[in-house]
Amino acid sequence: MLKKRVALSCAGLLVLLSLMLSFAQGAAKEARVEGRIEFSDKNQSMFAVRGEHSQTNVHYDASTQWVSQYHAQKKVDTIDASQVKDGDYVICVGSYNDKKEFHATKVSKRLSHSPAK
Repeated sequence: MLKKRVALSCAGLLVLLSLMLSFAQGAAKEARVEGRIEFSDKNQSMFAVRGEHSQTNVHYDASTQWVSQYHAQKKVDTIDASQVKDGDYVICVGSYNDKKEFHATKVSKRLSHSPAK
């Protein structure tokens, strides 16, 4: 009886550890790019973001979610790609592919001033 409990406990622990490792690997693949848009190429569905220390080309597609949000506000508005321009500050969430290209799943245009009430 005791051997069964120990065996079941060990098996449960192994399953839990493997799930945690799978989750950690998936979470590690998500990346974030933040900065001002230097230039964009709508035909190539990409734009370059100048961050604090480097520039990253951000690729997007029809599945990319586009939003805007004022600094320190909770309200988030859905927008489309045409509303994001060169010089805008953006936060992009996505992942790098095997070619080291960043593909955005979400682009958040950051607005610096709260709207007038």
